[in-house]
Amino acid sequence: MNATDPATESAAGPTAGSKQDASKQDPQLARWQRFRNSRNAALAAAHGWLTLTSFQWLEERPAGVELAPGLWSTDGTTAFLTAAASDGVSLVETGEPVDGTVGAVLADEESLMWVQYGGHDGRQVVVELAMRADKYAIRTRDSTSPVFTEFDGVPTFGFRPDLVVEARFAPYPEPVDVPIGTANPLVDGVHRSVGELVFRLPGKDHEFHLQAEEERLGALTVTFHDETNGESTDEWRKVSTARPRPDNTVILDFNRAINYPSAFTPYGTCPMPVKNNSLDYRIEAGEKEPALF
Repeated sequence: MNATDPATESAAGPTAGSKQDASKQDPQLARWQRFRNSRNAALAAAHGWLTLTSFQWLEERPAGVELAPGLWSTDGTTAFLTAAASDGVSLVETGEPVDGTVGAVLADEESLMWVQYGGHDGRQVVVELAMRADKYAIRTRDSTSPVFTEFDGVPTFGFRPDLVVEARFAPYPEPVDVPIGTANPLVDGVHRSVGELVFRLPGKDHEFHLQAEEERLGALTVTFHDETNGESTDEWRKVSTARPRPDNTVILDFNRAINYPSAFTPYGTCPMPVKNNSLDYRIEAGEKEPALF
């Protein structure tokens, strides 16, 4: 997955000398470059999103699954794994070998890095247990996945200072749960809208409205479509802001628009935008579609 794009500034960015010179001249650009470095480092984390190699639902009857040893099942409340010591499976949290049957209980939308196996250290593959749409599933995370081993950064558009805009946060009296789809057609999702970001974009004479979710410490995230989707960007992206100021304004920086994990793997269950979070605008800023490069 090569991030180099001669037509635009890529995730790899300019050369070290030019990067240092540009940073001295433009603090905003320097902050974005630090953001990009942190983002690429996070994606390259061990057993992260780039290592996903399967998504499989668990059935009531114990059965084998692809890419993982043992027999897997669920009674709807608890997930079970039965394995022999010879399978080389151990618990991620403690390193204790699995020899018999182990169980785990999750709430909907929770995940657990549950067991591991393979490789010289017994940790090549981690099996994530997940509860999605009130059903148990597992995802294998293999550190030898080519998507992971060949990753050298997410391609991006060049920095666009004109797409750093001030927005006004218009909170709802109470949060509203809006049903949404996800990257997996068998998994429905819910968007808890806490209000709308209202803003303008260069060259347009009307206001845009995007429903936002609240994150930790009051930060806001908007998941959106725009007119670059399916051409140079994935089908949808997201961008986050800091907690609104006392006057309810925030800085909405589309240079920090990023892909959901489903842009990198077919095994994600990432949330789609709510129906009205579509911009009649080409947001040529932030991350591009990895599969195109």
